[in-house]
Amino acid sequence: FFDVDETLITFKSMFDFYDFFLDAVGHSPEEQERLRADARSLLRPGMPRQQGNRLFYRRFAGYAEADVAAHGLAWFEHHMAAGGVFNEDVLAALREHTAAGLTTVLVSGSFSACLDPIATYVGADVTLCTGLEVRDGVYTGEVLRTMIGDAKAASARELIEERGIPAADCHAYGDHTSDLDLLRLVGHPVVVGDNPDLVAEAERGGWRRLAGTLVG
Repeated sequence: FFDVDETLITFKSMFDFYDFFLDAVGHSPEEQERLRADARSLLRPGMPRQQGNRLFYRRFAGYAEADVAAHGLAWFEHHMAAGGVFNEDVLAALREHTAAGLTTVLVSGSFSACLDPIATYVGADVTLCTGLEVRDGVYTGEVLRTMIGDAKAASARELIEERGIPAADCHAYGDHTSDLDLLRLVGHPVVVGDNPDLVAEAERGGWRRLAGTLVG
C-alpha cells in the first residue's frame, strides 16, 4: 500500500493538478490566482481534512469526467517531461514489490484524473481513492467516498480480507500522520520523509524509514 502525495510522488497531486486545470480550461491569470488561493485556504489549520477534501472537489462540478481525465493525462505528461515527479527510493520499492509478485495498491485522497496516469506508469494493480459522483458523464461536485485518514486503513483492511492475505505480510508507505492507521495495520510499515510524529512512531516500533524527496 502506497500513499501517493509526497510519498510516491514529490508534490500534492490535487492542488498541483488544479493549477494546471485552471489554465487548461481558459481562466484568466487573475482568476487563476484567486481560485488557487481559495483552494489552498482549505489547508488552513482547524479545517478537518475530510471537509476540506469534499469542498475542494466541488470545484469540478459541471465538468465532463472524460475531459477532466484528459487534462489529468496532459498534466502528468507535462510533469514527466520536466522530471522530478517521483520519490525515487519509494518508486524503487514499489517496483521491487511488483517484481516479487506482490499486489501494489495506491491509496490516496486524490481522485482518478490525477491517479490513473500515475497508476498506469508505475504498474499499480489497485487504486483506492476519493470517489466523485458522476451523472450523465459529468461531475456533480459531490463526493461519494473520501480516502483520508482512517478511511485509508478501512479500505486497505477490506481489500486484505477480500484477498485473504494476512495483514502481517503486507507493506505500507506513508509520509503523514493521516497515514498512521494504515501503517499500523500492516506488518511492514515504512515511514517516508521526516514528519516528527511518524519518525517518533518509527523509532518506537522499529519501523523502516525512507528519506524521500519532499517539497514544500
